[in-house]
Amino acid sequence: MKTLIIKTLISGLLMFSFPSFGQITPKSTAEKFFKEYQSLGVAKSIDNLYASNRWMEFSADAISGLKTQLDGLTLDFVGKFYGYELVKEKKIGENYLFLTYIGRYDRQPIRFDFEFYKPNNSWQIHSFSFDDKFGEDLK
Repeated sequence: MKTLIIKTLISGLLMFSFPSFGQITPKSTAEKFFKEYQSLGVAKSIDNLYASNRWMEFSADAISGLKTQLDGLTLDFVGKFYGYELVKEKKIGENYLFLTYIGRYDRQPIRFDFEFYKPNNSWQIHSFSFDDKFGEDLK
């Protein structure tokens, strides 16, 4: 009986001692982006979003422009950011995923599009954009 209790305690401790190293998913990456957008700001959230794709270092100017544009969503322009929700998910084959989220602001919703690609074993961001156009999504 005493041995069973000790084994149970040890196995329980081992389960919580080592973090699980599950694969990072596109949805968890998008959600992490929004959390960092709120807590760390535009520049850091975009840098961390694109960190999964080593090829993005060749697009530094485009990423810098994206940061400037997203930084333009100020309190004076669109109001307070209240959160986000997934509104569309489209999978193309097994290795390409398109996620659309609505960012909820005082003035209006903003659409955030994330495109993810899995060239081998792990997902990476392929493209990220945002705008206030919802016409195509409603058709």
